[in-house]
Amino acid sequence: MPHPARPITTLLLAVNLLVAGPLMAGHDHDEIRRLRGTGQILSLETIIANHRTRHPGGQLLEAGLESEHGRYVYDLKFLGDDGVVREFEYDARTGALWHSEHEDSKE
Repeated sequence: MPHPARPITTLLLAVNLLVAGPLMAGHDHDEIRRLRGTGQILSLETIIANHRTRHPGGQLLEAGLESEHGRYVYDLKFLGDDGVVREFEYDARTGALWHSEHEDSKE
């Protein structure tokens, strides 16, 4: 049965830690491919590679593409080598870092 059309306000990309790359439902993948093809967003791979040059180390836990205030934003969550989970928001069109925050570690 086909899925009903969903707005692209929040597309969550599940990251399989055993296989490199995102897993997505077919219509979400098509919409993201269209956005990439028209130059509206950079690829997730490009965003992650640029992130890793500025913030080496850590393990990617989650990656999502969201629409905020009329712009697309990649939301990445990383588990740092220090055990702290950090969230980074990147402008999906330019790759510029918009916002970052971290969760306090609880010991």
